[in-house]
Amino acid sequence: MTELSALVERVEKLRGTMVLCVGDAMLDRFVYGSVDRISPEAPIPVLCIERETAMLGGAGNVVRNLVAVGAAPAFVSVVGDDTAGREVTRLVGEHGEIDPCIVVEPGRQTTIKTRFFASNQQLLRADRESRSPVGDSIRDQLLIRVERLLPKAGVMVLSDYGKGVLAAPIAAALIHRAKAAGKQVIVDPKGTDYTIYAGATLVTPNRKELHEATGLAVDSDGQVVAAARHLIETCGFEAVLVTRSQDGMTLVRADGQINHLPAEAREVFDVSGAGDTVVATLAAALASGASLPEAAHLANVAAGIVVGKVGTAVAYADEMVVALHHEDLMLGESKIVPVGAAAEIVDRWRRKGQKVGFTNGCFDLLHPGHVSILAQAKSACDRLVVGLNSDASVQRLKGPTRPVQSEASRATVLSSLATVDLVVIFGEDTPLEVIGELKPDVLVKGADYTIDKVVGADLVQSWGGKVVLAELVDGQSTTNTIKKMNGH
Repeated sequence: MTELSALVERVEKLRGTMVLCVGDAMLDRFVYGSVDRISPEAPIPVLCIERETAMLGGAGNVVRNLVAVGAAPAFVSVVGDDTAGREVTRLVGEHGEIDPCIVVEPGRQTTIKTRFFASNQQLLRADRESRSPVGDSIRDQLLIRVERLLPKAGVMVLSDYGKGVLAAPIAAALIHRAKAAGKQVIVDPKGTDYTIYAGATLVTPNRKELHEATGLAVDSDGQVVAAARHLIETCGFEAVLVTRSQDGMTLVRADGQINHLPAEAREVFDVSGAGDTVVATLAAALASGASLPEAAHLANVAAGIVVGKVGTAVAYADEMVVALHHEDLMLGESKIVPVGAAAEIVDRWRRKGQKVGFTNGCFDLLHPGHVSILAQAKSACDRLVVGLNSDASVQRLKGPTRPVQSEASRATVLSSLATVDLVVIFGEDTPLEVIGELKPDVLVKGADYTIDKVVGADLVQSWGGKVVLAELVDGQSTTNTIKKMNGH
């Protein structure tokens, strides 16, 4: 099973996970129309309105995304005693999967964001809102409801849009209660003072928010990591997941581990609400028992789906499965690279402190012996590169009837294995040139060789590398398989 296949199984486990979401509910309105003239009153387009829709926004959009992936969210928030507040409450009630705990504060303005579109392009956004902190009695009601829901929750999400629900000291009180109950806390932060979220498990700033919160440069990978580490050190977070638009995401953990995730979107139409999708998917995945890197990978996939849609959209579980299957197929192809490209990739791995291994062979009709050697090779390193003899090379070594499978077929089969990180096809009789180019830390061959007979062993040892002789599986060889096929 590949890593991506395991993530597909993880998506299935999101179903029914209980996530508690606390934050600023708002109403997202969308006005769609067409523009065919400029106003004579000012140099602005005239939108001829054709239709209008409304949906849950802000923390409500986090809950919508939780429902979309199959989770069972509880939603604690505050609205005003106005038309928009009643609309928010009605929209929450339309989702039977949500356990709603919506508190009404008299005199409060429920936040409304109205977006105007023409030809799938956003022309304008108009906001009506209140940013004042909720009153003391409302705060007490929030805390009571959260305490009631926490025992059943796998993860708590704080979705802060700066509209008063999570104003200090409410966020700190919620985090304290969640941590005391042994629950992980994910925060989608707002503002520049992240100490109000001190002790949270993970925060999810975008690149701009990370810069504003730390005052540090965030243009390169290294700068993003340094800024994230600054937040971890000053606020006691276990991890920071930085969303970086076209540059994907970066997960930095307190234990020093770093994961850079490339952007998943193939075409971007609208980034509205993508941060909500990330938080929701992270929370559901962690609640289902996923590791942080697994949860971040799923969140990255989900974000790539929603930015390809117009408006405040959600990523459905079925869409994530399709995207992961597509990624799995593409990954197999992307693992097969020429030696020059492999050298660049190996250099990046090495800069991250990863140990690179190398083994080679014809791998004609892959059998259990091959699989065993590859598994042993991978266990000796962090990343495994396989050198594959080309068709012409195999023919010179094995005779005119070989290979049975073409180099493209053999490379495709090898690249589908989770133990193999890269496949490099070489045309020479030996992989000596490839070894010299890649400079692996570990060289692996079968135990039917002795170290002095392994091609490239002296080279690898000259730069401090290690040669490993893998145990063989008795009776397994392509030659024997062909003999059996021919009735011998």
